[in-house]
This record gives sequence, structure tokens and C-alpha cells, in this order.
Amino acid sequence: MREGRVSLCVFLVASGLSLAAGATGKRPNVLIVLADDLGYSDLGCYGSEIATPNLDGLARNGLRFTQCYNSARCWPSRSALITGYYPQQIHMDPPRGRLPQWSRTLPQWLEPLGYRSYHSGKWHVSGAPKPVADGGFDRSYCLEDHDRNFFPTRVLLDDCPLPPVPQGSVYYSSTALADHAILCLKDHAKKYPDRPFFSYLAFTVPHFPLQVPDEDIARYREGYHKGWDALRVERLQRQRSMGLVSCGLSAVEERIGPPYDFPEQVKLLGTNEVIFPLPWNELTPGQRAFQAAKMAVHAAMIDRMDKELGRVLEQIRVMGAWENTLIIFASDNGASAEIMVRGEGHDPRASPGSAATFLCLGPGWSSVANVPFRRHKTWVHEGGIATPLIMHWPEGIAARNEFRHDVCHVIDFVPTILALAGAAPAPPAGAPSFPGCSLVAAFAKDGAILHRSLFFSHEGNRALRVDGFKLVSAKTEHDVWELYDLLSDRCEQHNLALKDPDRVREMATRWQSLHDTFVHDAGPVCMTAPKKVQTNAKANESERGD
Repeated sequence: MREGRVSLCVFLVASGLSLAAGATGKRPNVLIVLADDLGYSDLGCYGSEIATPNLDGLARNGLRFTQCYNSARCWPSRSALITGYYPQQIHMDPPRGRLPQWSRTLPQWLEPLGYRSYHSGKWHVSGAPKPVADGGFDRSYCLEDHDRNFFPTRVLLDDCPLPPVPQGSVYYSSTALADHAILCLKDHAKKYPDRPFFSYLAFTVPHFPLQVPDEDIARYREGYHKGWDALRVERLQRQRSMGLVSCGLSAVEERIGPPYDFPEQVKLLGTNEVIFPLPWNELTPGQRAFQAAKMAVHAAMIDRMDKELGRVLEQIRVMGAWENTLIIFASDNGASAEIMVRGEGHDPRASPGSAATFLCLGPGWSSVANVPFRRHKTWVHEGGIATPLIMHWPEGIAARNEFRHDVCHVIDFVPTILALAGAAPAPPAGAPSFPGCSLVAAFAKDGAILHRSLFFSHEGNRALRVDGFKLVSAKTEHDVWELYDLLSDRCEQHNLALKDPDRVREMATRWQSLHDTFVHDAGPVCMTAPKKVQTNAKANESERGD
């Protein structure tokens, strides 16, 4: 192993690997469900007041991981999830062209093993702009319009553009994505009953704009007038009572607002929008009403996502694939503090959550969604990178309603699935070793994955976790390193940097070494499209806020 590379996991494998092919020895089907900008505490089974019965059921009959991480932002996390590499290794953070020639996506790994692969939803892997031609999927419904949940203007079916969805149509993004996933599963059951499937269902919610049918909002319209300060305490109490976390509650940083400044756009939202998470009792009555309405929409989007997922799960049951389907649920980053207006703009006279509005969650409610952690999407403090992770597989995971405190990351999904599919996850010629590892051992026992080092870097925000210690730095704070013992202070409230300068220096040196290694591993930037892709194909642009 090259010196300086993130260490692979040390496994206690006696009982874990024996489950790799399930009780029947058949390769499992795989469903990965990815939410967009969902906070760590936004599910009922992670402490929320939001109704998520389908996800709660998966957790109750499977595993909840308490220390799983993503890469702080949409396209870096999605690129890592689908390739098994840190985004810095594959030109994706920052985006610098196409994926390296040596890289493979998960469908490209699975196809020789007999799998059919289906994609429904957001893609946003700019280095492989077309999910079928570049990503290796057999079918894809790709929602490229990130500014509309009702009437999107940019949708691809199997890489081919569809007409814009007409204004006034009966259309909602989460419903459409579930519809396509179900259509693919029905077709699979009819035409390929003897082949395993991989379905990647990438919802575009609860990412802004906060939009959802009004009947979904009704359930939550009166639920958030108590404010974000009270809701943070309530969510933490639920988390602690269920044994999810043992730390306290991170302090709200009242001068930390959106990561990007769009003052002219914020003005369009009126004086009831606030860009800082001020104490709830300091807001005006109008501000409190406006903010409560926004959170009601956020909650309704998650509720609707769970309902639509329930339809997909029912299809898996109906086709007789339930027992041997591994279901993985995660989020691409923490909840967002961003505030902006895009798309057709924002009509302040329209009902919050309707197609004519463009609302964002903002730092006040993001501090609730990310309970108990600190900060938000784009930062690499825990609030920006911690994700709920649920795994459910009746034939392969005997545990029910158990926690796993093993440290893991979305880079581990590819090695895990390849191990279950019976493939040795050896990188192709010219490729670096996978930085992650299989999580199969954790299926059988908590604490099976040891001695982890995890690397984070996004827009100048940097971090390194080595076992229980985390070194972290925010770009806006003059690159000053902070040090936390996450075993006792997961909420990052007690900075140990001055008390342990030797550890800071050692970990900072290691972070730099890993950064340099990963950039070197990526090799030269390739701006030429593969032969099977049209040379004028345009990669998805990595806009701020996605």
C-alpha cells in the first residue's frame, strides 16, 4: 500500500463475510435510495417529528449506522458513491473534465456479473454526463432541472431529451421518479426474472426549491410555530432516548449564514426572510410565520418522498424480490443553509411550496435538520458530512433494529456491493486502490470495521478523521485547524488544537499528503469523450447550490 493512502478497513470477518451471497447463495438485488440535502435528523428513525414510516420500517427491520459520511455536496458525493473513489481522485472536486479513463461506475462493474442497472432521478456526475452511455445504466430517467419540482424543463429518458413538462400538468418530481423506478422493476420482472437488478433511485428532495403538493403541506402547516430552538431540543431528546447519539447539542452559530452571498436574490423574498439563525424569540411575528411555513414544506417534501419510496418497496415485494434485495438509504450532504432565488423566480403572493415560489430552508431550520451536529452542507464539520444510513436485507442481515457505530463513507458502497455480488474489487490497470472498504462484516456485528481514516475537502473546507480524532478547517476562518475527539465530542464543541499541537501537526501533514496523493492518482485531466459518446456532449454544469 502506498504510503500516505487512507487505510483500508481491518475486518473482524469470522461471521460477516459468510453472509456475502445471502442465505440462498444468490447474488442480491440492490436498491440505493439517495435523498438530496436531507439532514441527519430529518427521518423519524433518526429523531425527527416528520412521518417517514417506510424508512422507519426499513430501520426497524435492519440496521442504522450512526457514523456514516458523505462528501459535503451533491456532485462530489454522487461521484464517490457511483465510482467508489474520493471525488478528488476522479476530477470531480473541483470538476476538471471527464472521469479518468481507468475509472468505472458501479453498473459497469455489475454488468459482467449479470446485473441489469436502472437509474431514476438526479445524476449530476459531470465527468460522466449521460447515465446510460457514460454511467453504464440500461435505463435512465434523468432529472437535470434542479430548479423545479413541478414542471421541469430538462429531463432525459435513456439519455435522450424529453419535451419540457407543460405548466399545469399533474406532475411532481418524487412521484415521477418513483413511477420510473417501478416501471423498470416491472419490466425487469417480466423480461429478466433470472438476473439480479441494481436500481439507483436518486430523489431531488428536500433540496430547494421547497415545493410539494399543497395536500402534503396541510399535515405540517401548524407544526413549526414553536420555532427552531425548541425543535432542536426535541429532536436531540428523541435521538438520545433511542440510543442514536450520546453527545449534547451543538451551539447555534448565529453569525454563520448561507455559504454563498446573493443579496439581490434574498431581497426578492421580502423582509420576513432571515439569513442568520437568530434566536426564535428575536424574530418578528411575520418572520416567525414565514419561517414556520418554510419548514412545513420541507417536512412535507420528506413525507412525500417516503410515500413514493413505499410504492417502490411494494413493487419489490410483489415481484418476489424482497427477501434478497439489499436496500441502502443515505443523503448526499447535510441540510443546506443556502438562500437564493432561481428558476422562474419567487412570487410572494403565491402559497408557500407552490410552483410559483422559490424558497430555501436557510440556516435556522438547517440547524434543526442537522441535529445534533454543527454547520451545514458545503462545510466539512459534522453537520455538512454526516448522513443517516439505513441498510435492510432480510436474507443477508439477520440483525433487526440495531445500530452500527462503525465509521463509514459513501466510498464504501461500491466495495460492499461488489463483495456481495461475488466480485473481487480489484481496480483496473492504471487505477489506484479503492480508498474505501466493504461493510459486509458490519452486517453481523457492531464494531467490525476498525482503524479508519477518512479524508474531506470541498471548496477550501478541509478535514481528516483518524479513528476517533478529527482535524477540521473552514475556508472562511483563515485555514485555522481545529481538533476534536469525536468519541466524546461528536458535536465539535471542545477544540483541542491548543492542547495537542503535535497531533494537529501530524494530522495536517497527513491531510496534505493524502490530498497530493489523490490529485496525483487522478492522472492527467481527460477532456476527450469516449468513442461511444458524442464528442459534443455537454457535461452537467456544477452550479452553486446543487
